[in-house]
Amino acid sequence: MSNRLSREKINYLSRQVLAVLEKDDQVDFLDDPNEVRLIIVKSVEEEMRLYEAIDKKAIDKIQSQKKPIEEGSREWEILYRKYYNDELAKLGKLSD
Repeated sequence: MSNRLSREKINYLSRQVLAVLEKDDQVDFLDDPNEVRLIIVKSVEEEMRLYEAIDKKAIDKIQSQKKPIEEGSREWEILYRKYYNDELAKLGKLSD
C-alpha cells in the first residue's frame, strides 16, 4: 500500500513548490532559495516516513488477527482502510 516517492520526484516537487513561492509577491525569502528547497525536500521525506509508519502499523494489525486474512481480499482492504484511518485520526491527520 505504500506509495514511496523517488528522490527524483521529491526534488521535482521541491522545485515546483519553490517556483510557486518565488512568484508570490507576498513571500520573501530570508534564506537562500536552494536552502528553502532543501527544507521542502526534508519536509516531504519526513511526511513520507510518517505515512510509511502508519501503513506498517495498519498491516501489522491485520497480520495480528487470529484468523488469517488474505492480502488483497475485500476484508483485508476494509481492515487496512479502517486501521490506517484510525492511525491518521490519532495524529490528527485527515484522510481522503
